Amino acid sequence: MALPQLLTAHAGHWTGDGTGVTVILPPPGTVASGEVRGGAPATREFALLEPGRLVERVDAVVLSGGSAFGLAAGDGVMRLLRERGQGFPTEFGPVPIVVGMSVFDGSVATTPPGPAQGREAALAALSGQPFSTGTVGAGTGATTGKWRGGASPGGLGHATGRVGDATIEVVVVVNAWGDVLGGDTTPAEPVSTPFPMQNTTIAVVLTDARLSKLDCHLLAQSGHTGFARALHPAHSRYDGDAVVALSTGDADADLDLLRAATTEVMAAAIHGAVRPS
Repeated sequence: MALPQLLTAHAGHWTGDGTGVTVILPPPGTVASGEVRGGAPATREFALLEPGRLVERVDAVVLSGGSAFGLAAGDGVMRLLRERGQGFPTEFGPVPIVVGMSVFDGSVATTPPGPAQGREAALAALSGQPFSTGTVGAGTGATTGKWRGGASPGGLGHATGRVGDATIEVVVVVNAWGDVLGGDTTPAEPVSTPFPMQNTTIAVVLTDARLSKLDCHLLAQSGHTGFARALHPAHSRYDGDAVVALSTGDADADLDLLRAATTEVMAAAIHGAVRPS
């Protein structure tokens, strides 16, 4: 499935052999927070997303394969944004705030994405290329259902919703240890810790509602509730489950209604990652 672009940000992919990168470039001034609930995360700059930290705004979110190696894709995005004069202002020039989240795929054993691939994905976002879902970008090497001793295809999903005048949008990479619920999965007895280091579901929630950094943190928590709604088991010790929430605009919306809707939109995006329409 291909979209012209996201509703609330620019986004693009680099897709390689069994791995990839997806870059989301929100509008300037975007407020962000996030939360990790999985036991084995691979993240970049996540501490600054905590509500009490100084920096409130981010310039990019990078989703990548390659586990911790793939976090290097964010370097290429950071350098590109610095060339464009974008970032947190300092006396020595802007420092782009680039948050990263990676999933474990087969490229860990071969050639994981790096700065060049991150830059390509960011340039694709800036060019306005259509934004595809499925086995593309960071979802290229994703799989699910590994707790049962096998593996089913995962991928990258997208879904949208509305609360009053505000839009909610989710991009998710589903590489879960558990199953995606509601599909045709044949029940089976899980075996002892299969594929314990090859999992993670990562997501970005975007809304054009006007939110504070603390509000975004609460929205990220609701994104995790969507994980639990659509994945079983979710948030295991073997997953690096993480959600970043971005407030990109100034529409008015009730925060609690926004959170409730985010749970549903996240679940829909997860289902769409493995069963594209």
